[in-house]
Amino acid sequence: MKTAIPRRRIGRDGPETGVLALGSWHTYDRMHFHDAVDMIREAVDAGIDLFDVGVYGFPGMPPVFTDVIFSALVRAAGLRREDYLLSSKLWLEGYPQQSLRAQLENALFRAGVEHADLVVLGDLRHDGVDLHELVMDLHGLRTAGLIRSWGVNNWSASNVQTLIDAAAGEGVEGPAIAQLKYSVSRRSIPDGRPFAKIFGQGVTLQSSDVLEGGVLLGKGIDRQVGRDPGEIRERIALSAAELRRIAAELGATPAQLCVAFTLTHPANTTTLFGATSIEQLRDNLAAVDLVDRVGAEELRARVAPLWADQDVVDPEGP
Repeated sequence: MKTAIPRRRIGRDGPETGVLALGSWHTYDRMHFHDAVDMIREAVDAGIDLFDVGVYGFPGMPPVFTDVIFSALVRAAGLRREDYLLSSKLWLEGYPQQSLRAQLENALFRAGVEHADLVVLGDLRHDGVDLHELVMDLHGLRTAGLIRSWGVNNWSASNVQTLIDAAAGEGVEGPAIAQLKYSVSRRSIPDGRPFAKIFGQGVTLQSSDVLEGGVLLGKGIDRQVGRDPGEIRERIALSAAELRRIAAELGATPAQLCVAFTLTHPANTTTLFGATSIEQLRDNLAAVDLVDRVGAEELRARVAPLWADQDVVDPEGP
């Protein structure tokens, strides 16, 4: 039987998880239910036990139900709650008028669980958020047993430092993880000096957007993808052919190479990806073996020409 993927800890004292994690943004609602059940079961058997199942409904956009479907998937797959870790998103657009607890309770209800092992705060889009109050509200959720750890999504290093300092001053837990865009194309922020300081204080990395929403695989730029810091997406699309060439030389697929690259970051706890087929899941699982076979140093050297945001995006972050 194949050995399960390696495990790493979230933050200094958070739960351990596999080095790969499954996201749910527009995934399970595009799959046949039986196929999704089989994929979830195989993922857990391989050591993937962290599932990002946040509420992703936005005004003016079609409703998303992948988090609701997830609650049925785990039951059909025969999973117990202790078999997997749940990561949820909390959004700050309506905070503090809309409490974090109200948001979280809705998310937990939709996912069919009583607590989240990790919550990740969405983008900080304005300067009016009281970060000290935010830290204490998250501490309240932890004290109530609703969360185990928390982190942030695409925040600046200075704002993460403010959270760390506020938590230290109150003697409560600070951010455990930073979810950052990290790929062979987008490296400036996770590989930069500002976040090196953050990682040196015990915060770990969750790599996301590792395939640029499929753009790195040559699927074009007219797709529903996240923000484009530095406006480099077209340049990333043009690099798809070179990525395929390098991957072929290494005896790998482009997706495997992209995922494997993120696993070479010393602070990376887990790499988040979406899959809509069991074949995609298996392809990404093979990235772990690719790192072992090629070596982290050689792998990073081979993809260095694909670094598209070098000297374009401020390493400090948004």
